[in-house]
Amino acid sequence: MITMTITANHIRTTIAAYLDEHPEDKRELSVVLGRLDGDDDLTNRKTLPSHVTAGAILVGPDGRVLHILHNVTQKWLLPGGHLEPSDETLLQAAARELAEETGIPPHVVVPHGETPLHIDIHPIEANPAKGEPAHRHVDFRFLFRTTADIGELQAEEVSGAAWRTVNTLHDERLGQRVAQALG
Repeated sequence: MITMTITANHIRTTIAAYLDEHPEDKRELSVVLGRLDGDDDLTNRKTLPSHVTAGAILVGPDGRVLHILHNVTQKWLLPGGHLEPSDETLLQAAARELAEETGIPPHVVVPHGETPLHIDIHPIEANPAKGEPAHRHVDFRFLFRTTADIGELQAEEVSGAAWRTVNTLHDERLGQRVAQALG
């Protein structure tokens, strides 16, 4: 088993900071906090029924949000994915995934803060090709800003990218938080 640099304590601290800003999400995240107190390694993608992922909400200079067309799901999603052993923080993991999937170099991306703008728990369909049963992702989504445009896409995972208005985000709460953060 690969040990991740991101610790249960880091995840716990990140959730606490998030709940200070969004106490209305406490009930939903209490299950995650309970699992962190157990022996579950939520940083490992093989941990079921759920594990932690990191995502990026990238906003361009015109206030639009970058979406990617994910090859496996054939859905337009925010950039993001599983944690890697080299990730030291959830924010760093989100920035790495953003750079990998979109080709936008990290030096032209600025994080809005160290606390996620949104933590989303959502279902993932079974993927027989990878031997993965249906499970859930606990996605820590961080807001970033950039003046750069899309670079070379990670062809193995992404087949398209587009800037879309905030009101096209599939999650209403997320859309409200992005709009509020952009002021």
